[in-house]
Amino acid sequence: MSTVGVYAISVAAAMVSMEIQNLRVYERRGLLTPDRTDGGTRLYSPDDVDRLGRIRDLLAEGLNLVGIARVLELEDEVSDLKARLEVSATQGGSSARAPRSRS
Repeated sequence: MSTVGVYAISVAAAMVSMEIQNLRVYERRGLLTPDRTDGGTRLYSPDDVDRLGRIRDLLAEGLNLVGIARVLELEDEVSDLKARLEVSATQGGSSARAPRSRS
């Protein structure tokens, strides 16, 4: 994972085949938060570019921006929980048990 902003908005937009103004909308809607230079220029990280690709894919599946925000929120939560489980498992914690399946 690389969270350091390195790509200008035009480069990030080209990498995911989107229009620049769409990236600005996604930022305003809270779907991602690119870094900013002291002068205010947006810099997108590789993680931001991946997230933009996910947004593009979800749009193609027919989700609106509110739905996309919820999906991304849930995916982030799942990633955080997986990371916590891995840490717990490597530390020998007993809370790293597999979740019970719902029947």
